[in-house]
Amino acid sequence: MKMPKEMRTYCPKCKSHTDHQVSLYKKGKDRAMAIGNRRHERDEHGYGGQKFPKLKRTAKTTKKQLLRLTCRTCDTVVYRLGIRLRKLEIA
Repeated sequence: MKMPKEMRTYCPKCKSHTDHQVSLYKKGKDRAMAIGNRRHERDEHGYGGQKFPKLKRTAKTTKKQLLRLTCRTCDTVVYRLGIRLRKLEIA
């Protein structure tokens, strides 16, 4: 599905409809030294095998794309959950 590069939608900071730049949300890099990762690694070591079951098969073939809308006037970022689709192209 093709999505426009710009869309006119409501900005909560401006409190009016303004032009927004559309981009796809990308997940940042995980921190290796976060407490959850350290705890999980500690659970994996030693006897007792796998702590959590490893995912064998995935049920879904698509994912809901998250849209990142940046206001042109005040640069406020609003996230909007997109529809479930295989590929989202911003054109």
